[in-house]
Amino acid sequence: MSLLAVGLSHRSAPHALLERAALSTERTGKLLADLAASPNVHEAAALATCNRIEVYAGVDKFHAAVTEITELLCSHTGVEPGELTQHLYVHYDNRAVQHLFTVACGLDSMVVGEPQILGQIRTALATAQDHGTAGRALNDAMQQALRVGKRAHSETGLDRAGQSVVSVALDAAYQALDGDGPNDLRVLIIGAGSMAALAAASLNRAGVRHMVVANRTEERAEHLAAQYGGVAVPMAEIVPALGEADLVVACTGAPGHVITGEMLNRAAHSHPVALVDLALPRDVDPAVRELAGVHVVDLERVAEDGSAQAAGAAQEIAAVRDLVLDEVEAYAAAQRAEAVAPTVAALRVMAADVVRAELERLRGKTPALSDKDRAEVERTVRRVVDKLLHVPTVRVKQLAGAPGGSSYAEALRELFGLDPASVEAVSAANAAGTTNEVSA
Repeated sequence: MSLLAVGLSHRSAPHALLERAALSTERTGKLLADLAASPNVHEAAALATCNRIEVYAGVDKFHAAVTEITELLCSHTGVEPGELTQHLYVHYDNRAVQHLFTVACGLDSMVVGEPQILGQIRTALATAQDHGTAGRALNDAMQQALRVGKRAHSETGLDRAGQSVVSVALDAAYQALDGDGPNDLRVLIIGAGSMAALAAASLNRAGVRHMVVANRTEERAEHLAAQYGGVAVPMAEIVPALGEADLVVACTGAPGHVITGEMLNRAAHSHPVALVDLALPRDVDPAVRELAGVHVVDLERVAEDGSAQAAGAAQEIAAVRDLVLDEVEAYAAAQRAEAVAPTVAALRVMAADVVRAELERLRGKTPALSDKDRAEVERTVRRVVDKLLHVPTVRVKQLAGAPGGSSYAEALRELFGLDPASVEAVSAANAAGTTNEVSA
């Protein structure tokens, strides 16, 4: 089984299409259920963020799986196939692993090196595990991607070069407000999810003292506001709160616009206001850009600023790309070596059966042999067999790690006449023993 990645991101599709194709938590669950029911997909996970929608799958047949996944993406996003497919990218086998590791390091993000992607991959894996669609292949690949991402941040200068989407957006908002610092700004945060929490924490560290949080679930708004000495207001009171705010951060995940021009007109601003829209689909109606004194910072603006930031981090990015290539080769070698394990196990089972049968035959021919002598004979026979098998089984595992190493496992099966069914049984038992914990 090989890894397949099918998706679209800010690099392959316009923001308007990403907005229409955005997957809510509910739609992601339904997509996973349909993928699990597909005869061409054995395992599946969906990574849905503010700048990408990707499906990672364990498959045996490339073309059939790509077709099935593409059709399901169209069905669950509501985007017509002719429009969606021209923006999709497809990666298979080692290229899919390389893409996943690159994404985990933040090299494919709007803001290069942003660390939030690690949490999003962790969530994608946990969701797939909860839905029963993550097996051995996806667990191995995504757990390793998390470890590679951590390495990129701890062993290179990526952290010095990279900022989060939130921090880039907030910096742009400060500049839009004539470069005023955040200390005296009155801030309204609409939403109480992970992105809102990150924005609140960033604003608090920057010295913001006046923070209001609005959310459809008031308890969550109250919890987030209490962490940073702010106050919570119901969504019904958002217009008065807009009238008081200098800076608004919107990140709700609502299906429609949360802030409209009509609402801002009713808010009757007497001062400039910066609206930071971090939602996909958009929380802020694009038409509000036409209003005087209103500055909008959205994900498209973040992508532009992130590209400029990446241009100044060429050395750090090159170091991470080298790390990714090394990790992909190491992962591929480990997978190749692991693929030979069922053959080695089947060989040892066969050898154990031969030893058992011969010892039984010996028992029938030497009834007068004492128990002590019989035990010594059994130990000697087992040691001889173990020693004869040790070098070839260790060597075949080493050779299997090299490109083309699968041929050694095939040679071992042919030379010893191993039953393919016994090899498959061992492989299935190994796959059934996969972990369901996100450890990285």
